[in-house]
Amino acid sequence: ELVVPRLNITCDFSLALARLPIYLVSPDGRHIHFILRKPTAGLVTCDKYDRPKLALSQRKQDLRITRTVPIVNVFYLESNVSDAALVAVIYETGKAEFWKFQQESNPGWHLLQTSDLCNSPRAKVVSVCASANSIIWCEERPPSESSPVLSSTRNKLRFCVCRRDFEVDEGSVVLRGVKMALHNNPKFNVVSSGEYVHLLPDSKIKALSSLNKIIISWSPRIDTFRLSTTCKTTPLKEDVLSTKESDFKRLLTDCLGFLSIQEPPEICCYSPTGCGGLLLLLSTGWVCLLQKDGILRQVHKVDDNIVDKFASHISLCLYQETLALLTEHSLHLIDIDCGTEHGDVVDPAVFEEACTYYQQRSLADKLMSSLEPDLKALVALEEVKCRLVKGSVQEVEMLSDNLVEMEVSRLLLSPDLDKDSLLYLNTIFTLFPCQSWRAVKVTLQLHYNGEGRLSSNAPQKIWKTVLSPVKSPSVPAVLPVFELLCHSVFLYEPSWFPSFLELSQQQQGSAGLALSLASSSWGFSSGRGAESSDSSVPLYKRALSVVSSLSTDRDHNQDLQVELLLVSGRPNAILQAMRILMGKQQWEKVTQVAQKYCTQSPLLNKEMFSTLLCEVAQHRELDPYLELLWSLCPEDLTVTNILSMYSYLCPAPFADPQSSQLTIGLLKPLLRKVLERETKSNQGYADILQSPSYPPPAPPRQAVQHPRTGTSRSTESDQDIASAGPETT
Repeated sequence: ELVVPRLNITCDFSLALARLPIYLVSPDGRHIHFILRKPTAGLVTCDKYDRPKLALSQRKQDLRITRTVPIVNVFYLESNVSDAALVAVIYETGKAEFWKFQQESNPGWHLLQTSDLCNSPRAKVVSVCASANSIIWCEERPPSESSPVLSSTRNKLRFCVCRRDFEVDEGSVVLRGVKMALHNNPKFNVVSSGEYVHLLPDSKIKALSSLNKIIISWSPRIDTFRLSTTCKTTPLKEDVLSTKESDFKRLLTDCLGFLSIQEPPEICCYSPTGCGGLLLLLSTGWVCLLQKDGILRQVHKVDDNIVDKFASHISLCLYQETLALLTEHSLHLIDIDCGTEHGDVVDPAVFEEACTYYQQRSLADKLMSSLEPDLKALVALEEVKCRLVKGSVQEVEMLSDNLVEMEVSRLLLSPDLDKDSLLYLNTIFTLFPCQSWRAVKVTLQLHYNGEGRLSSNAPQKIWKTVLSPVKSPSVPAVLPVFELLCHSVFLYEPSWFPSFLELSQQQQGSAGLALSLASSSWGFSSGRGAESSDSSVPLYKRALSVVSSLSTDRDHNQDLQVELLLVSGRPNAILQAMRILMGKQQWEKVTQVAQKYCTQSPLLNKEMFSTLLCEVAQHRELDPYLELLWSLCPEDLTVTNILSMYSYLCPAPFADPQSSQLTIGLLKPLLRKVLERETKSNQGYADILQSPSYPPPAPPRQAVQHPRTGTSRSTESDQDIASAGPETT
């Protein structure tokens, strides 16, 4: 018993490998069956068990069979039963055993039933396989004892090919009647591959030289035969015959003349491809592929000494487009399409490298499949270009829209635009500005809900291209992608501009009020910090640069700038927007901005209040909003702070009432509010100071009783008074 991590495999490997048995691997890779022929016939199976599913009280049932009758073949049957493997074991006598493997409750192999394949009890099965829902075999039928002695040739044609259809039920295998597909034929090896069953001659029989040169490909589904030979690349009979004419001698009547003068090479080894074809290794050293259409194609020529030396120890296998030819000590990997050999694998580290190579090659095939949509798009693009040359004016206009849309979409889907592609994109936006804007809306899947909200369903990789940072040095005439899109938005949908900036910031992951002070430009007096580098210029500054370069209307320019600055959510930008509004004397808008953004951060609140207090000290335009402004006073400002600021901003505090400057009378509500807040704060400390006296009084206790000696209470000693403790009432 070999113990593999998390798996339990039970078999006698030394016994199995010492006899060079024929083996079969299950489709799911969980079972390996070794068919032993000499000196003892039998079957040994290796199974993979999951340890957690096998209880200690359970004992797995192994499929270990020892018989005196040789086993011809073991194969799996197609079954609709879930979580169960169904195996047929066919004996030379025609007996068939059907075994089922289960992992749960009673794990292991369980014999379902035993059946007889052949009608005659004297029949001998020489080869067998399964194709779809049919069991197909070649059997030898010995002559009757009462019949005369047959000639040597007649004696070699006592075989026939039969089939039985089957159905798998939950607990049994239902076999239909025996149908004879071919009779009076020599010994054939039946090999199943896809929808075809190939009948290969037995090279050990030398007496029938002409008859052993033929390969018959039979399709049980359509019930037809096709004849081929190893010395001809095309089938001998293109007009396939129906199995109603299933006599072998009649089947070969038209071919005997051709076969009698041919010396086709022998088949040394064969392997089905699984899709209807058959791999053949011929005695000439050629590896050939018999395709399902009957064409015999030469694939690869191996060294002559390999066939001569390892003829009985060679096996073939096809995996996707790679042919594996295994000799006694070497593995040859061959490309089935071009016949190129990738080298011999002798050392196992080398084998791992070969596996890695083919895994990478498989990944390259997947890459090609992923590139297929892009290739199709390029082909469609070329077709549109050709139609542009020959189309009418209306068709050219429509095709221009489609062409621009396809090109813009293709470029925005590029993971990294180079300079040439970016220059090409700028050219498209310059030559076809309106079509480019429509293409942008389609590519980004922009939706405007009419309430100032813009949304996009475009994939993240497109936004990554759109929001790529400005790279320095850049060509002055070439705009980055984001600036190009801002240019189109400003020209065709200017009301979308603030919403587009907000959407872009959300896609970038640094939008709105969620910016921390550490990552913003707040606190730098020069306004330059981490934002000063070309690779990290904020989107709102890039958008403002587009507005400055395009807008000629100063008022409209400033209004749009204010909206963009406020959308950015950055402290310095908000203060800049307030200063623009104050310069335009839009005091109601100023107070609205202050009220909305003062809660963003304490520093921003303090800076906004100081700015507004400075304005109040200079003129009387903000008098209607003083109550609102005083409510914005930061919590940490005191009366002393306010008076200090006031004296700095207004050198003449006792100016004439008719003056436009701020007076103490106008400032009284603010000072009263701050003073009340300070008083409440100080009151908390006063409450602490008004706590009970310290230390607390001692608890009361009983007074000491003294005998009366004629002395009055007034003559008691101080010590007695002290020991009595304080009086209590």
